[in-house]
Amino acid sequence: MLELENVSFTYDNGAGVGTRALEGVSFSVEPGEFIGLIGHTGSGKSTLLQLLIGLLKPTEGRILFEGEDIGQKGYDLKKLRSRVGMVFQYPEHQLFEETVFKDVCYGPQNIGLSQKECELRAYEALRSVGLPDECFYVSPFELSGGQKRRVAIAGILAMKPDILVLDEPTAGLDPAGKNEILDLTDELKRDRNISIILVSHCMEDVAEYADRILVMDHGRLKYDESPVVVFSHVEELEKMGLSAPAVTYIMRKLKDRGVDVRNNIITIPEAGAEIMAAFKRRHP
Repeated sequence: MLELENVSFTYDNGAGVGTRALEGVSFSVEPGEFIGLIGHTGSGKSTLLQLLIGLLKPTEGRILFEGEDIGQKGYDLKKLRSRVGMVFQYPEHQLFEETVFKDVCYGPQNIGLSQKECELRAYEALRSVGLPDECFYVSPFELSGGQKRRVAIAGILAMKPDILVLDEPTAGLDPAGKNEILDLTDELKRDRNISIILVSHCMEDVAEYADRILVMDHGRLKYDESPVVVFSHVEELEKMGLSAPAVTYIMRKLKDRGVDVRNNIITIPEAGAEIMAAFKRRHP
């Protein structure tokens, strides 16, 4: 559905001097995938996101959406942005209308849909993010942090995107609110077959939810693998300023101390099951 072919990007600093932000990045996004995107600050993640939604054009290479080069002259970027939705960090800053319902209607109105269609889409989107009906006609600024995030996501869902890009969507939320947002995005992937691209600094989140992880390092795509494979490269990740999930380090410590467990565990439920299995083997 979305494909990057050897994409590079250079920021022009003037006087013929440029800063290379991306170098030869290639990967594809299939329908219904949940992709985690990780990398240290300055690794190229933000530049990559701006390229995906057409805010920037590649200096070299191509980005194809359904086979069309989004950088070619005359390409309908408005259409692209209705199909590839972006929820920025602290998405509640995207809210501006006097009521929640009006805010969610804004996107569909902006692409020229009828008032009836806009309202139908807004209602469907708000219900899909689990916001109760009594919140529809209040100011979005009266809602909790987690509810504001849901409204912001609903505003993108009302456009009926095929790909949803989330830039640190849980930043600043308490653990309960964080889990609610991540569970919601996982449901959207399963129920609507939406492709999710989740940018996160939390290794536990991408380990639990992602089907694949893209690891950026100094503008290059270092890994494009399953979470288990990516987090097996603990030492390499640490050299990039990243880490494995905390539970992976715990399992490695147990293995080093002679406990019969696998040391490639990346989620807490998996670790619990593995430790119980080791206990039963030792004490049948």
